[in-house]
Amino acid sequence: MKRFGWFLIAGSLGFVADAGMLTLLMAATQLGPLPARVVAILFALAVTWVFNRSLTFGKSRFPLLLEGARYGSVGLLSALINYGIYAAIILLAPALHPLVALVIASIGGMAFSWTGYSRFVFVK
Repeated sequence: MKRFGWFLIAGSLGFVADAGMLTLLMAATQLGPLPARVVAILFALAVTWVFNRSLTFGKSRFPLLLEGARYGSVGLLSALINYGIYAAIILLAPALHPLVALVIASIGGMAFSWTGYSRFVFVK
């Protein structure tokens, strides 16, 4: 249960990184909410990898590059789930603020990422 608590903290940091980057990109560039979210997701993925590797799970048995590739694959699949939910909400409810869609989508990808990271990436 302790690991899951750290995972939730990592996810919260990732959410803040994602939301912050999304907000920054939408305010400072001509990017709309969909392309800005792609950049924001990649940024958040890097933030959560460092945190999860350091505090949540520790180093895996894999060399750093392989661990990163495995983390990236789980993270990208989770991001696709997250982004799919986000895009559907944005397209179906355009009046809804993008950060509300971000919250809903982030919850949707959490179960997949926990399972993938704990069983595929950070294997001891």
